[in-house]
Amino acid sequence: QVQLVESGGGLVQAGGSLRLSCAASGRTFSSYAMAWFRQAPGKEREMITAISWSGGSTSYADSVKGRFTISRDNAKKTVYLQMNSLKSEDTAVYYCAAGRGGTVPGKYDYWGQGTQVTVSS
Repeated sequence: QVQLVESGGGLVQAGGSLRLSCAASGRTFSSYAMAWFRQAPGKEREMITAISWSGGSTSYADSVKGRFTISRDNAKKTVYLQMNSLKSEDTAVYYCAAGRGGTVPGKYDYWGQGTQVTVSS
């Protein structure tokens, strides 16, 4: 079992930065791929970035490539999302997830409660 708790969301102006954290509990954190998804009002949940269990492999959605960076610290059981050059279209609830990897929500077994990110233009 893995429990995930996100933090770091908030209100930021366009062009600004935020860093989200996702703290995990459970002994098997390092065996899971981790991902950040987001869901805007009226839209489906989309994966924006994922990282392998070792941190050696990452992937990004085109919408965030070059602006967002995912990282993980297995010793601290934490995954991070550094978000730079934020745009109004980045406004959403952001979720971290642990699972087998990939872009499909169904491949992730554990989810955090979500943290709101609002970007004002």
